Amino acid sequence: MTEKTAKAHGPSKVTVKGRDMRLRTIGFIVLAGLAIWFIAANTGSVTIKLWVSTVTLPLWIVLTVTLLVGVLLGLIIARRRAARR
Repeated sequence: MTEKTAKAHGPSKVTVKGRDMRLRTIGFIVLAGLAIWFIAANTGSVTIKLWVSTVTLPLWIVLTVTLLVGVLLGLIIARRRAARR
C-alpha cells in the first residue's frame, strides 16, 4: 500500500496589477459594487408598515439599512461559529 501525503493548499490567489489578491476579496469587491449600484438605481419612495405605524422612506435608505443589518448578522454568526471551533 502506498500512502499519499496531503499537501496543504493556501487560499486561491490571482495577480492583479502585480499584486496577489485572494479570489474571496475579488468576489467581495464585485458583490459590494453590485449592491451599491442596485441601491443607487432604486431611489423612489416606498411605504413601510411597521407594527404600529406606517413610514414613507426613499427606497435607497431601506435597502442600505437592510444590507447593513444583513452584514451585521453575518458577522455575528461567523464569530459565534469561529468561537465554537
